Amino acid sequence: MNDFRLTTVFSFAPDGWGPAMSAATAMTIAVAVTGFIAGAIIGAFGAWAKISGSTVVRALADGYTTVLRGIPDLLVIYLFYFGSSAILTPIGRLFGAQGFLSLPAFFAGAMAIAIVSGAYHTEVFRGAYQVVARGEIEAAYATGMSPALAFRRIIAPLTLRFAVPGLANIWQLVLKESSLISVTGLVEILRQAQIGAGSTKQPFSFFLAAAILYLLISSASGWALQYAERHFTRGLRRG
Repeated sequence: MNDFRLTTVFSFAPDGWGPAMSAATAMTIAVAVTGFIAGAIIGAFGAWAKISGSTVVRALADGYTTVLRGIPDLLVIYLFYFGSSAILTPIGRLFGAQGFLSLPAFFAGAMAIAIVSGAYHTEVFRGAYQVVARGEIEAAYATGMSPALAFRRIIAPLTLRFAVPGLANIWQLVLKESSLISVTGLVEILRQAQIGAGSTKQPFSFFLAAAILYLLISSASGWALQYAERHFTRGLRRG
């Protein structure tokens, strides 16, 4: 036990924790990517509601973004996870099921992240759309494009161009939020580090390894997002 080192956490030797930490890293990336994409879909509808919706729809969208950005993310995860069980458990008992029923931990965690990040996506997409020059949108309609075609060829690409920096910030937020999903029992990086620390009595090594893994994911994804930003802003004049 005294010979335990940080390298043992990443080792794929018989006594190493490399396979478990790798699986946990893959789970972290999977839940973060799923939550980010689902949040972007929610955000797209939220932005549409704030820009084009009726007074009632705009009020609902405003309420959604205000509430979700105003309460702790961990509380949202608890409400989503245990709220779903409060609905599913009585329904399950009607069909003879026993005990505590809940959504799968991965689905519950990813959807909780999506609901939270959707509020931030909404504001990013709304702000980016408002930066797009009205003349470019009007020109699309003037050439005879249908609303759907104008959205696909003009509005969406131009909005995404201005949204990329904000989306990069949301991704970093989502990546950090993924560590909170451990409360649902999903074995991601932080949960695996807790398991390893409890099994070996070497908490510093495992939590340091977890920090390194988060930093590697954050750095790699940050590089990819910077590349995407340069790609989508080609030819854009900067003031």
